[in-house]
Amino acid sequence: MEVTYHGHSVVHIKTNGKDIFIDPFITGNGQCGLEASAVKADVILLTHGHNDHVGDTVDIAKRNGSLVVAPFELATYLSWQGVDTHPLSIGGGYTFDFGRVKLTQAFHGSSYTEEENQKIVYTGMPSGIIFEAEGKTLYHMGDTALFSDLQMYGKQHDIDILFVPIGDNFTMGPEDAKQAVDWLAPRYVVPIHYNTFPAIEQDGDAFVESIRPVEGKALKTGESINLE
Repeated sequence: MEVTYHGHSVVHIKTNGKDIFIDPFITGNGQCGLEASAVKADVILLTHGHNDHVGDTVDIAKRNGSLVVAPFELATYLSWQGVDTHPLSIGGGYTFDFGRVKLTQAFHGSSYTEEENQKIVYTGMPSGIIFEAEGKTLYHMGDTALFSDLQMYGKQHDIDILFVPIGDNFTMGPEDAKQAVDWLAPRYVVPIHYNTFPAIEQDGDAFVESIRPVEGKALKTGESINLE
């Protein structure tokens, strides 16, 4: 399994012959070196409905015929845009031909802003994503505050790689993220959701140092990790 980070919360997974994107916020993401029009995706996994996570989902999915897996209300909203969707709800999982996807709790908001109409559309509960394939477990926490039930996920799952938000302001900051790492006990940690906007500027390298001896890295845009 190859995992590549593309800034903000964008993660690209290559596994079982599939290209899978989590939260493909590409257009307008100054950290991302991709062009949305060139992205190839068999599957898109979404944590919640905020525009900086849904991102280019509709355009990418329509162009590629991608399956979009998302919380129920968000999946329904996207299906009305002509996208092929599979809805899940928190605590529920489904085993696909490319791997198993389970949604976890996340404490945040979830709505899609239609700026042209000055309208905010409710898109259900926010979530994290536990993805399992090739005998490996990836946990993308989405946007969330710290909450004590993370200890349960750490006991239930043997997490190979954790993508944890550290930006503060809208999500947990570095100190709370450090506590989350302690509770989840992953093998490897990658900080996400920081330095995209002035309000969430953080030092990713300093965070990684703070969680030692747990291994991790503040990945640069386009940098990959192979899980073997």
